Amino acid sequence: MTKSTPSDSLGVIERAIQAGMSDSSNRPTRPTDETDPTMPNYVEHREGVTEIGKLSAEAVVREYEATAKEIESMGIDLVERVKACEAMTRDTLQVTQELNEIAARYRKEAKRVFEHIENCSLLVAAARETCGELKDKLAIPTRLGRLGTDRPDDNNDLQSRD
Repeated sequence: MTKSTPSDSLGVIERAIQAGMSDSSNRPTRPTDETDPTMPNYVEHREGVTEIGKLSAEAVVREYEATAKEIESMGIDLVERVKACEAMTRDTLQVTQELNEIAARYRKEAKRVFEHIENCSLLVAAARETCGELKDKLAIPTRLGRLGTDRPDDNNDLQSRD
């Protein structure tokens, strides 16, 4: 029993592919010195590379190129997202500024209401004091008048005793 090495396996695969390609003789052959339009411009085939090697390299480089284009597309998407975030940040800063202005107006209104309540309280206290003073002024003559009538009249008092 003989052991096969990886290079033997590759050789078998290459021979099978070449045999398959030679069977399809109806197919027009591409010139090897012309670059494939689907192949990226940053690679060129070297002289002496087999057709299978060229096809394999082209397939691999196309996959890499497709992935590179997807990565670039992700970069474009990322830039769009950053622009959206920047717009959202600007909007957020504007809304924050408006909220700060509203809060300042609320504080100003709170101060106005506070001062109004204290002014009303001072007015009520002054009114109570004035009412108390008036009450005291009005109460003094009444007491004096009552004191004068409450005194027993000597004549009346004597008559009632009789």
